[in-house]
Amino acid sequence: MADECFGHPRLAAIYDPLDPDRSDLDAYVRMAEEVEARRVLDIGCGTGVFALLLADRGIEVVGVDPAEASIDVARSKPGGERVRWILGDVTALPPLRVDLATMTANVAQAIVDPRTWRETLKRAYASLRPGGLLMFETRDPARRAWDKWNREHSYSVVEIPGVGAVESWVEVTDTAFPLVTFRGTYVFAADGHVLTSHSTLRFRERQEVEADLLAQGYAVDDVREAPDRPGREFVFLARRPETD
Repeated sequence: MADECFGHPRLAAIYDPLDPDRSDLDAYVRMAEEVEARRVLDIGCGTGVFALLLADRGIEVVGVDPAEASIDVARSKPGGERVRWILGDVTALPPLRVDLATMTANVAQAIVDPRTWRETLKRAYASLRPGGLLMFETRDPARRAWDKWNREHSYSVVEIPGVGAVESWVEVTDTAFPLVTFRGTYVFAADGHVLTSHSTLRFRERQEVEADLLAQGYAVDDVREAPDRPGREFVFLARRPETD
């Protein structure tokens, strides 16, 4: 099940305007260029921001996501017809041979069930060509990012064309480490409607992620810092070996 912020049509429609700064994707674009990727699988593509950045560069992209409302937003964007959108999780993927597979932003952490996580890594591996690369990020648990997931630090009011002012904030509702659950609240000034979205993220230690990747046959090429959030996240680069 997709979180409401991705699966509810009214919330999916405002997801991008509420978070317009996607400089976090720059590192992924650079990696796609660095490895000269011609085919990319974007797991958890959401509203398609990253997929369309790649498509604009002439890259063949498959975007998969379980949130129909988000896929609908992605399809409706300029250039949306250049991406192959698939509704579902990785089990819905057809046979692929991509150069690069990605999970940007919170995608990897949003896969909280260990069996689903292993299956995701397995399916991503199967979708890579020999020598292909999987790249994703996850927050360093030691930095306790959730300590600032409260109204004081997250409250904002954004004026969205055609929608009006939208107030939003997040609040942690449960911490049962390694799981952290939080609620997003959205207030639409135009009609006073209030919507909420509940999300849970899994905070994995670096060693745990590396072990999971090795168990699925990957070679861990590198673990980097996120350029825009130094010291706060791990960015994993794991390769399907040329021969396996």
